[in-house]
Amino acid sequence: MGSGRLYVAVAAGGFRRYATYRAATAAGVFTNTVFGLILVYTYLALWQEKPHLGGYDQAQAVTYVWLGQCLYATLALQGGGFEKDLMDRIRTGEIAVDLYRPADLQLWWLAGDLGRSVFQMLGRGVIPFTFGALFFPMALPRDVTTWAAFLVTLVLAMVVSFGIRYLAALSVFWLLDGMGVSQVLMITGVFFSGMVLPLNAFPGALGEIVRALPWAAQLQMPADVLMGETDPVRAYAFQAVWAVVLLAAGRLMQSAATRRVVVQGG
Repeated sequence: MGSGRLYVAVAAGGFRRYATYRAATAAGVFTNTVFGLILVYTYLALWQEKPHLGGYDQAQAVTYVWLGQCLYATLALQGGGFEKDLMDRIRTGEIAVDLYRPADLQLWWLAGDLGRSVFQMLGRGVIPFTFGALFFPMALPRDVTTWAAFLVTLVLAMVVSFGIRYLAALSVFWLLDGMGVSQVLMITGVFFSGMVLPLNAFPGALGEIVRALPWAAQLQMPADVLMGETDPVRAYAFQAVWAVVLLAAGRLMQSAATRRVVVQGG
């Protein structure tokens, strides 16, 4: 119970930390709304030429755009979450302090990132999504069950997102610098998550590959559950498998790093 309260407090701290950046949050809302408008009109033109591209109609394509803008910062699809802090702490040697804490390193950072994700969704994601629903035709469910299933996929997507970025951050134990890794996270996050184009629209073997990768669990699966394009249980299974795989890989990488790598700085 004491450990549970500790991680809840860490999550609450992550929420409060990002809640203090009000100007940045307002700027993010504005930016996501503008980019949403640009993408919506691009998608409308594309779907007019290619109706039912990826199995979506125009309303579903519009819904996908605004959901992507809602989840962009929530899931840190291009980075910008806890991983930068963790990379810096590894590089400077401050990670040694974290390792001496009476808390699990992975759970500590996971809790903090979940708090950040919840704030980014409420503070930065809901307004652009609501704007889209008010001014564009969107394929939104009317039953509570589908919305509840969608919320479950969001939680799983947050864990998968953390797992990817945790592995990337731990690589700094060996690389000693996170610049290159951050750039890779940015590129893969945009392309493989489906931020540019729904993964359902990717053709042939490429489409099969990208839909099997963990990035598909972040945006594509929640979108398909929200719009009734996939069975929620199938989506849960896909996301849960990747969450377990990534967290287990992070645990193994963390163990190897803390046993064999000398922390830079002493």
